[in-house]
Amino acid sequence: MTIQKLYIALEILVGLACCLGNLLVVWAVCVNRSLRQPTFCFVVSLAGADFLVGAVAIPLALLVDGKVSSFYGCLFSCCVLLVLTQSSVLSLLAIAVDRYLRVRTPLRYRRMATQRRAWVAVALCWLLSCVLGFVPLLGWHKPWLESPGGYGFTDVMDMSYMIYFNFFGCILAPLAAMVLIYAWVFRNIRKHLRENAAGGSECRVYYLKERSLAQSLALVLTLFTVCWLPLHIMNCVSYFRSVQLQFYAGILLSHANSALNPVVYAFKIRKFQKAYRDIWSRYFLCRGQDGPLGEQSADNLGSTSQSDRVARAGR
Repeated sequence: MTIQKLYIALEILVGLACCLGNLLVVWAVCVNRSLRQPTFCFVVSLAGADFLVGAVAIPLALLVDGKVSSFYGCLFSCCVLLVLTQSSVLSLLAIAVDRYLRVRTPLRYRRMATQRRAWVAVALCWLLSCVLGFVPLLGWHKPWLESPGGYGFTDVMDMSYMIYFNFFGCILAPLAAMVLIYAWVFRNIRKHLRENAAGGSECRVYYLKERSLAQSLALVLTLFTVCWLPLHIMNCVSYFRSVQLQFYAGILLSHANSALNPVVYAFKIRKFQKAYRDIWSRYFLCRGQDGPLGEQSADNLGSTSQSDRVARAGR
C-alpha cells in the first residue's frame, strides 16, 4: 500500500511537470517568430502529446490502476493512453523525416516545406494515431467477463495486441527507421563539413547549425527510447514467460519522458533558450517588449537565404 501511495504522489508530480513544461514549449513557439518553422510544428505536436500525458494520460492511468467499474470504459481509457503514445512516436518520426529532407535537398525543402503542409502532416499523424490506438475497441481485446472488483489494464487489453501490433509494429519499427534516418543525416552532415573545411564558409556554418539541431532532436528520440523500452520489455517478459512483474517503475519512467523534452529544448536549442528568456522577462518580470521579435525575424530570414545559397552551392 505504501508503494502505491508513493507511485500516486510521483505520478502527480510528473503530471504537473508535463503540463507546465510543455505548455511553455507551445507558448515559446507562439510568441517567437524564429520558431515558426515546419520543424517546430512537429515539436509543438510532440509537446501537445506530452502535455496531454500529464493532463489526461496520468489521471487515466491512476484511474485504471484503481480499477474501473465498466469493462468498455476501462478499455476506452486504455486506448486513449495508446493514442497519446502513438502520436509521440509519429511526431518523432515526422521530425526525423523533416531533418532528412532539410539535409538531403535544402533548396527543394525550402520550397515545399511550409507551415501549412507541416500542420497537415501533424493532423495526419494524430489521425493515424487514433486509428492505431483505438484498434482494441474494434474487437482486439480480452473477452468481457463479470468482475465485481472492477477492471484494470490487463483485464481488458489483449497482450498479443500490445506486443505484436503496438510494440513491434507501431513503436519498434518506427524507432528503427528513425535510427537509420538520423545515422544518414549525421553521416551526410559530416561529409559536407569535410568538403567545406574552410572555417568561415557559408556551407560550413549552415551544416554546423543543422548538426547542432539534429543532435538535440536525436537526444529527444534517445530519451523516448530509454524511457519507453523498459515498460514494453516488461510486457514482453510477462507475456512470453508468464511472469508477474512490478510495472509501477516502468509506467512512471514512461510518463517522466514527457516532462524531459522541455528541459532538453531549454539546454540544447538556442532559439528556445531565447524564447524562454523573452517569456520570463516580458510576462513575469514585466519589462515589456525590447524588440526581440524583429531581430528573430531578421535572423530567420538570414537563415533562409543562407540555406538557399548552400543549396545552390551544392548543385
